[in-house]
Order: sequence, then structure tokens, then C-alpha cells
Amino acid sequence: MFRLPLAGLLAALLAVATARAADMPPLPSDITSQGVLRVGVKCDYPPAGFLDSKGQFSGLEVGMAKQLAQFAFGSPDKAKLECVTAENRIPALLGHKIDIIIATLGVTPERARVIDFSEPYRWGGGDILVPKDSKVQALADLKGHKVVLLKGTTEEMWFTTHMPDVELLKLNTVSDAMQALKQGRADAYAHDDGVLAQLAAKNPELRELHTPYAVADTAVGLRKNEAALKAWVNAGLERMKQGGDYTKLIDQWVEPGLRWLYLDQFQKPKPTGA
Repeated sequence: MFRLPLAGLLAALLAVATARAADMPPLPSDITSQGVLRVGVKCDYPPAGFLDSKGQFSGLEVGMAKQLAQFAFGSPDKAKLECVTAENRIPALLGHKIDIIIATLGVTPERARVIDFSEPYRWGGGDILVPKDSKVQALADLKGHKVVLLKGTTEEMWFTTHMPDVELLKLNTVSDAMQALKQGRADAYAHDDGVLAQLAAKNPELRELHTPYAVADTAVGLRKNEAALKAWVNAGLERMKQGGDYTKLIDQWVEPGLRWLYLDQFQKPKPTGA
């Protein structure tokens, strides 16, 4: 039986990796020299990013980060993942602790003043989670109530601007927000509709209002003036889209009853006027 020498095998593997990346711009030399792609991801935000029962990085956006590392270095293990929160993800990027953010980062004018964005890879909006027996049926009913949300989110910015008559309880993690809602320290929980849909499915004592607001694109966050990295990331996102990787990740990480929502947000245009 013919056996390819080790040197030949390594050369063949390198050729395959090179061929796979041939349709993408060159990776910036500073990323190449460090040998890994450092990505900030969520760690308590299923299905986008979370730590599983073994403490392993898991989720849809985690899969995206690993796929980009595959494009860059030929291995998903070359994604050096860092846990970030809504509040600390941009400081981590600006402080050069990570190279890019893939962490449910909504595109807003306020953020665009301090960081740059890739082309959007999905869109999404906010929703409200309340106890099943709550009298709250619409956003207007929240007047005079306390709403829990996470610091640094688009929901925090939206409520601060549009609903000043609502008392806000600002916390750092999804688990903290859920605990506050279940303990009655807040009357409602405002967050991304995709996350709340997952939580409502697992907590039958809660329900969504299904009243969208703050609909926005979601994109990869980058530092300003890194045009080469932005071009490379955009090419990687397009390659994932054309290769069906988003659909595969949705099938892997999103519960069957909720896949329609994510497929819409990844594949269909953002609603007109949103």
C-alpha cells in the first residue's frame, strides 16, 4: 500500500487549507504571527454562546468563531475564545485583549462612534419576558413597573431613551436577570427575542409578550482602522453564508421549535422600517 511520507502529508494538508482560503483576502500579519484568532464570545447566552456542563465553549456564535479560525489557520482549535459580557466586550476589544467580538453585538450609532462593524450576519429585536399570570400584555403596560435588563445592551439604550417612566434594574448576566424575574425583584425581563424564546420554552411559568422593539443588525465588532481584518472577516462571513454553515449551526444549537426564528433572522432581510 502506498503511504505518503509525513512531510508530503503535511504539505498536502497545508495545500488544502491554502486552497480553502484562496478566495479570501490575506489575514493580517499580526494575526498570523500570533497563531490564533482571539474572539470574545458570550458564555451565559444560549444558544449564541454558553459553557456546557463540562465547561466547554458551545453555541451558534462560538461555532462561527471556530469556523473563522478554521479559515485562518486550518483548525477550529485555533480560535482562542474569551468570555465577554454585554458591558465589557467593547472595552476588551479596545484594550487589545481580543481581536474581534462575536457576541450578539447589535449595530448602533453609539457603538459605531468607538468601534467598527463587519457586514451584518443576522438581525434581531428585543422582546419582553413576564410571569405567565402577569397583567402586562404590551410595552405600554410596563409604565410604573420595574424591568430587569443587562448593562451595555441595545435594550438598555432603548428603554433609557424611549421609556423613561420605567424603572430599570441593570444586571450583568442572563442568569442574574432570570433570578431577579423569578424572585419578583423585577416585573419583566427585556432582552433579545432569540434568547427570551429559548428561556420561555424552558420555563413554562413565564411567557413572552411578542412585541418587538429595538430591531437592529448584529455584526462582528472590530477596532477602528483595521481595514484588512475587516475585509477578511467579511469574506469569512460570506463564505459561511454561501457554504450553508449558518444553517448547520442553527440545526446544531437551536431547539427545533425555535429554528424558524433564527433561520428568518440569518436568511431573510431585516423587516422594512425596523
